[in-house]
Amino acid sequence: MKVGIFYELQLPRPWQERSEYELLQNALSQIELADRLGFDYAWCVEHHFLEEYSHCSAPEVFLGAASQRTTRIRLGHGIIQLPTNHPLRVAERVSTLDLLTGGRVELGLGEGQGPVELHPFGARVREKREVWEEAVQALVPAFTKTSWEWNGQHFKFPARNVLPKPFQKPHPPLWVACSNIQTIANAGRWGMGALGFQFVSAEAARAWVHRYYWELTQNQARLADYPANANIAMVSGFMCADTDEEALEKAAGWTFFVFCLSHYGRHGIPNPGEGNMWEAYQEWRHTDKAQETLRSGLIGSPETIRKRLREFEATGVDQVILLNQAGRTTHADICKSLELFAREVMPEFHAREAEHARWKADVLSGKIRIEAPDTDGYKLYAHQNEDIVRLTPEQLKAKMAAKELKA
Repeated sequence: MKVGIFYELQLPRPWQERSEYELLQNALSQIELADRLGFDYAWCVEHHFLEEYSHCSAPEVFLGAASQRTTRIRLGHGIIQLPTNHPLRVAERVSTLDLLTGGRVELGLGEGQGPVELHPFGARVREKREVWEEAVQALVPAFTKTSWEWNGQHFKFPARNVLPKPFQKPHPPLWVACSNIQTIANAGRWGMGALGFQFVSAEAARAWVHRYYWELTQNQARLADYPANANIAMVSGFMCADTDEEALEKAAGWTFFVFCLSHYGRHGIPNPGEGNMWEAYQEWRHTDKAQETLRSGLIGSPETIRKRLREFEATGVDQVILLNQAGRTTHADICKSLELFAREVMPEFHAREAEHARWKADVLSGKIRIEAPDTDGYKLYAHQNEDIVRLTPEQLKAKMAAKELKA
C-alpha cells in the first residue's frame, strides 16, 4: 500500500498578520520532511473563499514551491477545479509543474464544492458535471498535440500549440475527485484513479474496490485518449502518537475538518469576512457526532493504526492519504506524528507493495476476474453524516430547478 499526505491548508480564526505565511511555510516543511521519511505522495486541494476550512486557492504555486524542496515524493493536485479553470491554462500550469518536478506530478480533476466557489467565476452548480466532462475532453489532447482546437458547448478556442509539454509522456496520471462515493464507479469507467475518503468498514472498501476494478476492466468508457490510471485511494483523518489516548487528544483537527464540511454544505458563507468557524465549532466538538468522527479515522498508537490499515490493505485499496494538517493541530505534533508513523507503521505496508502490484496486474490482465459487487448498502464514507450530503448530478439539477420555481 502506498502512503500519501493531504493538505487543505486549514487556518481557524483568529488570524494574525503572519498566520497565512506561517501556515504555508510549515506545510512546506512538513512535505519536505515526508519526502525524507519515504512517504509516496503529497496532495493538496484547490478551494476558493472557504474561510478557515481551506486557504489553498493556488495549488500550482504551492506545489511549485514544494517541488524545489523535495526530490522523490510525488506531488498531487487533489484536485484542480475544471469549472473554474480554463483547460488550456490547466495544461500550461500542470506541464510546467511536471517539468519542475522532473515528472513527479499526479493530476486530480474535480468539479468544485458549490455556489460559494463556483458562482464568482460564472460557473453554475447544475452544470458542473457536464462542464467537467467537456473540460477533460478539451484538456487532455493539449498535453500532446502541437495544434489543438476545441469548439464545444462550454469551451471554445482556436488551434494552438500549448507550451510547455509535460515531462511525463503523454502526461501526468489522471485522477478524479470522488467526494460522492458513487463517483468511484465512474472513475473506474473513465479509467481514472479514484480519490475518495475512508470507507465505513473493510466490507464497504472491498465492495467499492471491486466495483471500481469491475468498471475499469469490463465497462470502461474513457472520456478522451489517455492511459488508464488504475488506482483507488482513500483520505483518512490521521494522528499517530505513542498511545491511543494521546492521539485522540491531538486529533481534534479532524473533527474541525468534518464540521466545516457540514457547515459550508448547509449554510454557505452569508457574510464573507465576518464568520468564525472555530467559534461555531466549539459546541459541536463535544457532541456524539464529533466523538464518532474521531473513531472514523486512522487515529491512535502505531499498533492501533497498523491493525486498521491491514483491514483496508486486504481489500485492495491502493493508497491511504493521511489528513494531519487540520484545525489547530500544531506543526510540532504533525511532524512528530509523521515521524512515528514512518518509523513504526509504514515499512510493513511498503514491504507488501510488490505483492499488491502482482494482484493488480492479474486483475488488469483478466487472470483474476472481478465480479460486479453490490454497493447499494454502502452509500456514505466513514466521516459522512446526514449533514454532509453529496448529491449526484441529476439530484443537483433537480434541486436547482426546484429553487428557481420557489423564487
